[in-house]
Amino acid sequence: MAKIYYDSDISLEPLLNKKVAVIGYGSQGRAQALNMRDSGIDVVVGVREGGKSWKMVKEDGLEPLSIEEAAKEGNVIHMLIPDVVQPEVYKKFIEPNMKPGKVLGFSHGYNIHFRQIVPPSYVDVILVAPKAPGPRMRELYLEGKGVPALFAVGQDYSGNARAIALAMAKALGCARAGVLETTFKEETETDLLGEQAVLVGGVMELIKKGYEVLVEAGYQPELAYFEACNELKLIVDLIYRGGLVGMLNAVSDTAKFGGLVVGPQIVDEHVKENMREALKRIQDGSFARLWSEDPRSRLILEKKMEEIRNHPIEKVGEVIRKLAQI
Repeated sequence: MAKIYYDSDISLEPLLNKKVAVIGYGSQGRAQALNMRDSGIDVVVGVREGGKSWKMVKEDGLEPLSIEEAAKEGNVIHMLIPDVVQPEVYKKFIEPNMKPGKVLGFSHGYNIHFRQIVPPSYVDVILVAPKAPGPRMRELYLEGKGVPALFAVGQDYSGNARAIALAMAKALGCARAGVLETTFKEETETDLLGEQAVLVGGVMELIKKGYEVLVEAGYQPELAYFEACNELKLIVDLIYRGGLVGMLNAVSDTAKFGGLVVGPQIVDEHVKENMREALKRIQDGSFARLWSEDPRSRLILEKKMEEIRNHPIEKVGEVIRKLAQI
């Protein structure tokens, strides 16, 4: 079992004499910058000059700088812009400012693990990955609580990288809930498989297939939407609060029996084998080469997005969400 670190196990001291440059001010960037600032850490934010985020940073009481200036000033440069743009931004603005002893931080290991970014040998490379969307992390921090996080060390030039990563997790409020140690490889590969096979790809395809089967059998699309999609939130919330058994204890015996008997016939060993194949493509770098290096990847993504936008479930969903005032 993984060791879990809490506030009482961690000192903020390794960060107190450093300036943290948060690069990007989206969902994670804003939450992480504000939480660290409120924990007493010296924080600046690197964003595009004059843009919408620049104004937001100032309104939040933080110091906005150009990405290049933030990289110059920061002892810790924490990359919180989207994965796909990180390599270009790193090469242009960050790499020239990676002086000996600096720290390069991430909240997702993708670009380090798949070598889209290759830092110099004379810097620390760390990962601190909160396991919640930024707004939720900020909300819980303000309530005196926190969300769990993972941390990892990819490169330990200073001999202090692990302590710095843990200090950052504490400054984010994550050690209030618990922080688990991992590696860049483990975090990246498990995250991608989770997204592809379960949380995004798997759930979406399951919803679509359930909806399609009901509609093709002659049932009203609105009822099909309720049963295959709308009620999913109820089930996920129950699982989130009480695990699989907690969810089962909260539904009817009919739902229990049908779910436990028929569910494994639908999501069977063949599906598990498909997941193994997806994991192999993640592990051997095939997925990363397609997404990060193949010029067709953006066209593939847009085509797939257009297919989802045009799926009948989206048209019906618009109506149901209005009824439900969602």
